[in-house]
Amino acid sequence: MAVEEIQDGFLFEKGDVNPQLVYLISGEVTLQAAGLVVEVITAGSDSAKFALAHQIPRKIDAVANGKVRFLRLNADIVKNSPPFIDKEEDNSYMVIDETESDPDDWMTALLRSPVFQRLPPANLQKILMGLEVVHFNKGETILEQGSAGDYYYLIKNGQCLLTRKPSPNAKEIKLAQLTNGDTFGEDALLSGAPRNVTITALTDISLLRLDKKQFVSLIKEPSLKFVDYEGMQEAARKGAVLLDVRSQDDYESQHLEGSINAPFFSLRMQLKTFSSEKPVIVVCQDGKTSEAAAFLLLKNKIEAMILRGGMASLAPAAEQEIDAPLSADDRPESFPQDGDLKQPADNSSNASNIILEDQIRVLKLENEALKNANQQLSEQCKNLEFDKENAEKQCRILHKQMEKLTQVLDKLKGG
Repeated sequence: MAVEEIQDGFLFEKGDVNPQLVYLISGEVTLQAAGLVVEVITAGSDSAKFALAHQIPRKIDAVANGKVRFLRLNADIVKNSPPFIDKEEDNSYMVIDETESDPDDWMTALLRSPVFQRLPPANLQKILMGLEVVHFNKGETILEQGSAGDYYYLIKNGQCLLTRKPSPNAKEIKLAQLTNGDTFGEDALLSGAPRNVTITALTDISLLRLDKKQFVSLIKEPSLKFVDYEGMQEAARKGAVLLDVRSQDDYESQHLEGSINAPFFSLRMQLKTFSSEKPVIVVCQDGKTSEAAAFLLLKNKIEAMILRGGMASLAPAAEQEIDAPLSADDRPESFPQDGDLKQPADNSSNASNIILEDQIRVLKLENEALKNANQQLSEQCKNLEFDKENAEKQCRILHKQMEKLTQVLDKLKGG
């Protein structure tokens, strides 16, 4: 197999007898015969899901419109039937039907993902060669929260569920349901931290995995971009969003002025709040968690950069732009401080202090109750979001099946 790039050239010409299947990864290709345009195919379209012009010898030319990336693949790798070979030369154009099954859908999804679009062709080729197939039965645990990261996974066929426990005794929270072409497992490889989710097979599932060393050299290093403090300031002035992915407590303790907080474990649920039109600069304590967060954003077509070294690397000159906890002098006057309290002069002032303390205790209790209610509502919101995404995926699957049935019916009517 080979991934190639060309600019305004021929992917193949009429009469070509190379039996390899050609798949369009990015760009636009014109299929033409005898100087007439048969079809213009754009990467990501329904037509681009299948190999270009299967007939051998080729009956048409395939010409790149500008810069194009494409993959040459042996037919037996995707377990397709051999390309149709027509021994009678004519100028007709035959469409080979592949609607019965799409065994190469995983490859199509992989090569067209925003992260993989950034990779050099040589890296893509090494990745495809390095993938190893593994299988799990329905109900089996694929990854367990707290375990060490060793592989990056892509779903070839099947479905799995992502869940997380905020604490060992907490109720498990459903985060997402993944299916064919989806990827997972990169968080621990990027951050160096233990797995932060559990992944369970919802069906019998076939996975393709890439070991940590290959993931780092072939995917991580060419994908992630880093900026220093000055670069971050310049990007922020141009409209970039500063995203702090530390815990809420760490953020409240100290953070960059103008930054927003979305703890990494909940970032997946908040992706829809980010605009693909604004770049994001990710900040954490040491830069490691930021790598995993940036990769997640890139997967979802959001431009992301990482503050190199995180908060720990900031120079003293940057401290003036860091919001720290309020000091005693900055706190609201309505809340008396220890140094402001004076010994009561009489029973009246003592009684006032007692009433004030009771009011403070009530406020604290109400605040705690509101926090608990907010946490419960957040969990309900996450579960509803999961159910919504699952319903949308099922709808897309049914729509795809309906399209295939329609094509089959049209063929039967035509026959």
